[in-house]
Amino acid sequence: MKALLSKAVGGPETLVLEDVASPEAKPGWAVVSIKAVGVNFPDVLIIEDKYQFKPPRPFSPGGEVSGIVKSVGEGVTHVKPGDRVLANTGSGGMAQELAVEAGRLVKIPDAMPFDEASAFIMTYGTSWHALDERAHLKPGQTLLVLGAAGGVGLAAVELGVAMGARVIAACSSQEKVDLCIKHGAAAGVVYPKGPFDRESQKAMSALFKDACGPDGPDVIYDPIGDAYAEPALRSIGWEGTYLVVGFAAGEIPKIPLNLALLKCCQIVGVFWGGWVAKNPEKHRKNVAELLEMYSAGKIKPFISERFPLERAGEAITHLANRKALGKVVVTVD
Repeated sequence: MKALLSKAVGGPETLVLEDVASPEAKPGWAVVSIKAVGVNFPDVLIIEDKYQFKPPRPFSPGGEVSGIVKSVGEGVTHVKPGDRVLANTGSGGMAQELAVEAGRLVKIPDAMPFDEASAFIMTYGTSWHALDERAHLKPGQTLLVLGAAGGVGLAAVELGVAMGARVIAACSSQEKVDLCIKHGAAAGVVYPKGPFDRESQKAMSALFKDACGPDGPDVIYDPIGDAYAEPALRSIGWEGTYLVVGFAAGEIPKIPLNLALLKCCQIVGVFWGGWVAKNPEKHRKNVAELLEMYSAGKIKPFISERFPLERAGEAITHLANRKALGKVVVTVD
């Protein structure tokens, strides 16, 4: 079989497509014939050894897959060969076949295309965990989503709307804001591109607050970090919740903690992968709820670009350059 391999630390240009041995299903595991792979920001980081997890090389990036079960190992009963499944795997997905711990596999509806299935679990799983379990978002609250046209951002927009919140989408262009409004956002705001001095940061904070209303947002969903974090936090409402989801803009921000004191707000971390490992039963319940929402038409992955496996490095570059709207998917023959 073919696999896209990271054999040395570096960017997407260092990835190589090679023939490797097909995996076997050991006890408790299954082998999946991969049909599609969702591309996520961790794929940008993991090949540069900048992610929380550092798999031994050589490895394939791609932590979100869909496909068909090829074989199962001893003791596996909840899936069988021929089942259509999705899985979050951390890495290894950009290959024609992948051995997966069977407990990670989730059957998908017959009507769910493989590309949408591969673009589903990480974005909606992260955003559902963030909004429901970390922020306890309530109907009628105002949710400000930064980077709202990206994968997790657009998922947060859709889920916020489904949860009855008033969603304000913050993006780097009007095209991206328009996409978010099509997916249910009540309004949007275009924030400027950096670098920022103190005055421009204050102006951005005022921009966020004007978009959300005089009381500011009740919940802020931030997957981009960097110089956008402090202005967003300055706009938050009294006793609001600021969700730290990621740092797609590059730098990890340093937040003045007096802001948390003055607004009596909470700064809450969202490490979905770590949470899933510690709460597998709750994770399975969440996935079931999300698939029900998908089947009901309340959420649906928006896929802007599809790349074949031999061009998967380009897919990661496309995402790293912040050109993606919604999700980017790698398709596998």
